[in-house]
Amino acid sequence: MDVTTHVVIDRPRPEVAAFAMDPENVPAWYANIHRVSVLTAGPLAVGSRLAFQARFAGRTLRYEYAVRELVPGELLVMSTDDGPFPMRTTYRFRDAAAPAAPGGPSGPGAPVAATVMELRNDGGPSGPGRLLAPVLARMMRRENRRDLDRLKAVLEAR
Repeated sequence: MDVTTHVVIDRPRPEVAAFAMDPENVPAWYANIHRVSVLTAGPLAVGSRLAFQARFAGRTLRYEYAVRELVPGELLVMSTDDGPFPMRTTYRFRDAAAPAAPGGPSGPGAPVAATVMELRNDGGPSGPGRLLAPVLARMMRRENRRDLDRLKAVLEAR
């Protein structure tokens, strides 16, 4: 499976990335993730380990992710070999071409800072479970769309 979803959020990239990359904020925008615990000391960094508790396809899932790549404000790559199937999750952030504000704080016509966030999940079941991959990919795409729309709503309401 390889599922990529995008959203444009009308907030500056550093703000969007900082919020989305903070493990404490994950349950605020991922509908199926109920708890995230950081298992390593210190700030999030390459090698950090995170424990997730989620609900997907009617099942409670517990799994650990390890941070593989981290570029503050731009990129977070985490992966797991744990749980129901191996998965890599990537958050990528870039500045979006922003429309002019009708009467924003910088005055009419001032550009609005906006961010494109890409959420990618790749990996999936192996062996006989591979037969479920097309169905799981459709479910994942739908859930990712909902989660990114929720993130957009949370951040744009601030």
